[in-house]
Amino acid sequence: MELKKLPDAEFDVMKVAWANEPPVTTNIIMEQLGKQRKWKAQTVNSLLLRLVKRGFLRTEKKGKERMYFPTVSKEDYLKFETGNFLKQYHNNSFLNLVNTLYSDNSLTDEDIDELLQWVKERRG
Repeated sequence: MELKKLPDAEFDVMKVAWANEPPVTTNIIMEQLGKQRKWKAQTVNSLLLRLVKRGFLRTEKKGKERMYFPTVSKEDYLKFETGNFLKQYHNNSFLNLVNTLYSDNSLTDEDIDELLQWVKERRG
């Protein structure tokens, strides 16, 4: 399956799906997200069905309740999104990304130390 970028609302639903032990239900989404976003259950159901159509969730019916299971892992989606971001905004250059963060003072000395440690571990 080819991944596509999720709209923010659908991504928020997926974050709840990933954070909970499968399966998730409309009630779980409503409790953890819907109330704070002031969504009605119908809105959550529409978002869940869109995610099923996009291939991010699969659904099973148990009695009257629908249960949803993630079919795309959080790690796979974040890797996809990060790769697209790097390609679209930083010409596929990790160094350009780091330079942008550094020039905006978004990176702390601690962040840079962690990054250097990560590089050292990778080079082994």
